[in-house]
Amino acid sequence: MEIVPFKKILYNIKKKNVAIMGHMGSGKSSFGKKIAHHFNIEHIDTDKEIAKFENATINEIFSLKGSAYFRKIESEIVLDILDKKNIVISLGGGSILAKEVRKRIKKQSFSIFLDVKIDMLYKRLKNSKNRPLLKDANILTTLKQLDTKRRKHYLNADITIDNSYSLNKTFLTFKKIFSQLNG
Repeated sequence: MEIVPFKKILYNIKKKNVAIMGHMGSGKSSFGKKIAHHFNIEHIDTDKEIAKFENATINEIFSLKGSAYFRKIESEIVLDILDKKNIVISLGGGSILAKEVRKRIKKQSFSIFLDVKIDMLYKRLKNSKNRPLLKDANILTTLKQLDTKRRKHYLNADITIDNSYSLNKTFLTFKKIFSQLNG
């Protein structure tokens, strides 16, 4: 299969970038890096950008300044990043809670929801120490609550790909769908 240039596909579908969304532990960062490497383009992980901007870890930001502050900063940074062209963006799991972020994704980004079954997310996250929303919480209950709040927004993505088991299979599915957009 011929590799169609990433920029040409985005231009043809009138989108600026590819935005990957999903729950924590869904593989957004790994998947974004894989796409970026394959197409030789830039990948931005919004959580890393927030940590860099604040000069603190996400845990520290939540702990010291609270979740409302984090969501405010997250929205500002994500909105700036969504204006960039010809890049792959791995969004933080909760970034889609902001209405303006959702509007900008819909308008400017080819969006992908990496869907992962809750029991698989639990297996991936049960020993995690760097997820502020899971700190001192029943992880399975928290994941179910987050899913109830966020899934309706995730499902507005242009495509949904199951990433419960194989990143390589997920990538092949994406590559096939994305290349077909060249039409």
